[in-house]
Amino acid sequence: MVTTMTGGDIAGLIAAGIFAVLVALLAVPLLKLGKVFDETTNAIHDLSENVTPLLEEATTTISETNKQLARVDTITSGVADATANVSSLVALFAATLGGPLIKFAGFTAAVRVAIVGLRPGRKTADSSK
Repeated sequence: MVTTMTGGDIAGLIAAGIFAVLVALLAVPLLKLGKVFDETTNAIHDLSENVTPLLEEATTTISETNKQLARVDTITSGVADATANVSSLVALFAATLGGPLIKFAGFTAAVRVAIVGLRPGRKTADSSK
C-alpha cells in the first residue's frame, strides 16, 4: 500500500521543519543565558568568600580603634585633672602672695614719693599743681 501525501501533509511537514529551526535558534540564546547565570553564581560565590575576611578585618580595626579611643579618653581626663590642679595652685598662690605683694608695691610707691618729697630742689607731683 502506497500512500500519497496530500497538500495538507506537505504543509504540515514544512511547518514542523520551520518550528524545529525556530526552536534550535531560540535554544542558542537560552544556552548563553544559562552560562551568564552560571558566571553570576560563581561571581557571587567568590565575592561572598572575599567579603567575609574583609568584614572580620573591619571588625578587628573598629575594636582596636575603640580601645585606642578609651585610652585617649583616660589621657584626656588625666589632663583635665592636672589642669584643675594647676588652676587651684595658681589661685592659692595669688591668694597667698597676691595681697601682700600689692600692699608691698603700694608701700614702696609711698616711700618713693616721700623720699622724692624730702629732697630739696625736686618737685613732687603734688607741688607742681
